[in-house]
Formats: sequence, structure tokens, C-alpha cells
Amino acid sequence: MAEPTNDAVLAVEDLSVEFPTDQGTVQAVRGVSFSVEPGEVLGIVGESGSGKSITALAVMGLLPSWARVGGSVRLHGRELLGSTSRTLAGVRGRQMAMVFQDPTTALNPVHTVGRQLVEAVRAHQLMSRKQARERAVELLRIVGIPEPARRAAGYPHEFSGGMRQRVLIAMAMANDPDVIIADEPTTALDVTVQAQVLETLEKARAETHAAIVLITHDLGVVARMAQRVMVMYAGRAVETGSAEEIYHRSRMPYTLALLASVPRLDVDDAGLVPIPGTAPSGVDLPPGCPFWPRCALSGDECHRREPDLRTVDGGTHRAACHFSGQLVPGALGGEL
Repeated sequence: MAEPTNDAVLAVEDLSVEFPTDQGTVQAVRGVSFSVEPGEVLGIVGESGSGKSITALAVMGLLPSWARVGGSVRLHGRELLGSTSRTLAGVRGRQMAMVFQDPTTALNPVHTVGRQLVEAVRAHQLMSRKQARERAVELLRIVGIPEPARRAAGYPHEFSGGMRQRVLIAMAMANDPDVIIADEPTTALDVTVQAQVLETLEKARAETHAAIVLITHDLGVVARMAQRVMVMYAGRAVETGSAEEIYHRSRMPYTLALLASVPRLDVDDAGLVPIPGTAPSGVDLPPGCPFWPRCALSGDECHRREPDLRTVDGGTHRAACHFSGQLVPGALGGEL
């Protein structure tokens, strides 16, 4: 991505994550860099196993102690990698918050929703319990929970999946953070509820003026919210740019294949085009481009050398493909 500006609230540079296993070292994240400014939405997209969620957990400092993490994660210019648990605890929830993928496991089933919101507020703000309860009810109102005062006394199992996800968003925005990382917030939700959750994220951004990092496998979800997009494959960024560039002038076969797999409502009898094969394991990556076994354009150079992420259209649009200069919009699939 473009070099971080002085306005960047979060700047990640050359982030790497490795996990030692009995089968070998898993290279889960390989040299990922990005930045976000206040109020901006960055979409990070890719298949399962591409390194998206590991990137988010590394940024939040939530990886296990045996993970090997390198690079730099700076919040308002302050380096977070290598910080103590106490320092990170003061940052999480206050300056940087996360909306986890599964609200069922993220929420405590034995405490009411209101109590959990009260604890989130009081963890970082000097408030009486009464003031925190009022803030909890206000947060539920902001994210669109009906009868918020009554529902605050309810338990997570009494809420639908979409409402539980909204509660997590309310919890994330409880202390007006500068960055909200949303990891697959619409997974397993139907289309209508997905739209409601995305609207709630927009409300959270408007209310807190936070930068949002939206992680998903669904390019359709990102199209609705993101100003910039980073596509990941095999632990690294393979294309970055504005939403306009990624959706209408993509220069990476993997991105084009993802676009072709998105359902189209504007084209009659538009079938889905699956991506052949499977993503590679992070252990013992083959030489060359990790996508070449699944790519219709792969040639000898793809087998020998992994392409760099380089500028393709000027500005901030970059792609990691030896054939990026030869690709035209729609070459391997549709646009969104």
C-alpha cells in the first residue's frame, strides 16, 4: 500500500507472523503493510487461510506467546509490537477495538448484555455504575436494538445472531476508539441481516469517527463500505488500491477470480465461476507465485519467482503479478 501519511491513525509495516509446528514453520503473514486514517474504511479480502484474521490478531496483540511476530504496528506513531500485556490492555477497547467473527463465543453467556457493556465502559472510563448503565442503554439504542433499556437486562442467548453482532459493535464503540477492526462481522448471516450489521458499523464510524479495518472473504460486503481494499493470498498482499481500482481495473488474476465468484444480480443467468484448486499451506510454500497452480495465465516466470507488489496504474494501485501490465478489466471474470 501507499506509505503511511502523517495523518495515519494506524500504520502497519512489513508485518510477519510465523507459527512453529511439528510439520514445519507456518508462514501465516508475510510482509504485510497498510495504514488507515481517521474515518476511513479499509477492506481486507481473501479466502480462508489467506492471513486476514491473523493479521488482525497480530495488530491487536492477541496472538499466543509462541507466535513469532515481526515488523511494526504503530498507533498514532506509538509502536505496539513488543509492548507489555499491561500496555496493550490499556490500548484495547480504549484506542483500538475489535468486533469478533462469532458473537456467540465473544459474549459471556452467564452475564446480561447490559452488564457486559457496563464492564467495557468502566474498564477505561471513570464512571459510576449508574452512569455506565445509562451509557450501555444509549449504546444499544445507537446500534438499533429495540427497547434498549429492557433488552439490556437480557442474556446473549435471548438475542438473534444479527442482534448479538450489533451488541459486539456497541461494545467496540463503547469508549470512542480510534480504530475498529471488524473480523468477518457478517459471516453466517442472511443478506438482510448482513445489511443491518453493515449499517450498524457505519453508525459506529459516524459516532466515533474511527478508522475501520473490515476483514471479509466477501468482496460484495467490502464494496458497500470500503474506500480502499487490500487483497491477501498466501499470507501477503497481492493487490491494493482504491475500491474503484480493485473492482473495475483489477490487475491481479486472483482478484479477478474473486470478483467472478460474487453473485451478480444485474446480469441474467450469471453463474458463479469457482476458483480451481485450493489455497496453499503456509508450510513450505512452493517457489514462485503461490497462486500459479490455480492461475490461467501462469507461465515459466511464475513458477520461478514470486512477483513483487508493484505500482501498475500510477498512484497507489499495486499488484503482485508478472502479467499485471497485460491484464484488462474483465479479462478473467466480471466486475462488480
